[in-house]
Amino acid sequence: MIVYTNLIRRYFKNTSPILLGGIEASLRRVSHYDYWSDKIRASILLDAKADYLLYGMADISALEFADALKNRLDPRSIRGLCYLVNTSEADQIPAGYIELPTFEKVKEDPHAFIEMFHTFYKNNDPLTARGLYQRHGTRYVIQNPPARIPTQVELDAIYALDYQRAQHPYYEMQGKVKALDTIQFSINTHHGCYGECNFCAIGVHQGRTIRTRSEESILDEAKQFTEYKDFKGIISDVGGPTANMYGYECSKKLKHGTCDHQRCVDDTHLCKKMKVDHTRVINLLRRLREVRGIKKAFVASGVRYDLINEDKRQGYEYLKEMVRHHISGQMKVAPEHTSPHVLHLMNKPGKQTLVDFKKLYERLNREEGKNQFLTYYLIAAHPGCTEKDMHDLKRFTTQELKMNPEQAQVFTPTPGTYSAVMYYTEMDPQTRQKIFVEKDTTRKEKQKQIVVAKDTFKSGFAS
Repeated sequence: MIVYTNLIRRYFKNTSPILLGGIEASLRRVSHYDYWSDKIRASILLDAKADYLLYGMADISALEFADALKNRLDPRSIRGLCYLVNTSEADQIPAGYIELPTFEKVKEDPHAFIEMFHTFYKNNDPLTARGLYQRHGTRYVIQNPPARIPTQVELDAIYALDYQRAQHPYYEMQGKVKALDTIQFSINTHHGCYGECNFCAIGVHQGRTIRTRSEESILDEAKQFTEYKDFKGIISDVGGPTANMYGYECSKKLKHGTCDHQRCVDDTHLCKKMKVDHTRVINLLRRLREVRGIKKAFVASGVRYDLINEDKRQGYEYLKEMVRHHISGQMKVAPEHTSPHVLHLMNKPGKQTLVDFKKLYERLNREEGKNQFLTYYLIAAHPGCTEKDMHDLKRFTTQELKMNPEQAQVFTPTPGTYSAVMYYTEMDPQTRQKIFVEKDTTRKEKQKQIVVAKDTFKSGFAS
């Protein structure tokens, strides 16, 4: 963004306003911790010298911005927009907006940075959020409240557009883009995630409220696949940020917005207001299998196994459908860790939840005569995690899961996440208590190697 914007400024002096968008812009819209430079950086609007920034998915606000340009109107009232004003024009800051601690303040004071992030994080729901503004030297970054949530009709219309599902012809001479194999014939069923893992940026970018496409929209997309000559009858993924959040939401949240005093799900429990119901996603998968020309429709996106455990009416039936028809050899789950204090800092469920799910999964595989495995995503060197914690994790994977982990990654702080705040400040943002944070690259890698080290198992253990 910085390079491209500066090139445009250099070669096109009187260009139209430059608008930033996408997840990187979205996560860097206010002062943030940048891992690559290991410092607090200013809003990307200032670093890139752009005019405007649209954060979030921008499904609606991008069109509103285009209309404003077309009709020569001031776009600064558009929801989901960030823009700049000079400090001499402070009277242009809309009434009721919340002032964040200045860039200069948060750069010097970790406690101010935590306070800033709390306010930033809490003002991301379209129904409850207020606008924000933050001073950077002689300028203010103004963040309007988030764009409203698209209706199902609007979301369906977005996915009904004539996407090409191919690499750009300009790049064809360079050979095939292999990444297309996993996404070309995949279906995104919904936006948003209320899981709020502290290391994940989805909540701040896509939002914590599920927006679900209609079954008809999804089925129409699957039918379109069959018209492509290179389609082999395999849908590589039917999912979203969390595959089994499709089709239901908290009625209170839909009416009043996300709660400011609790999360939908944390490391100990799921809010009782969130009535988990896999009925719609079960019916969707069954209908997809009936589409002429569809041989297999896999669910490659991760699932929340705690939600399956929680759904006492349809959780078992959903997992049975998955085991029978929608797993390509292995099912992805993301426990990330097993140490209680690390899971708490990650906002992930306890290890017993995983143990209970694993037993159910293995039982269903035996009943169905299947030999399908679970793939576990694990994180090393997350804030709060020591080498001892990784040894404990290794013992758990060996003794309880009976496998050698292969999907372990070293934690990387992402802007717009509580885990990045922990990494920078070396504090628990909620309690301000000091926590251990591994910052040495070699010792980070050592944490990973502890858990991925190969063990020899007795016959019958999965490796």
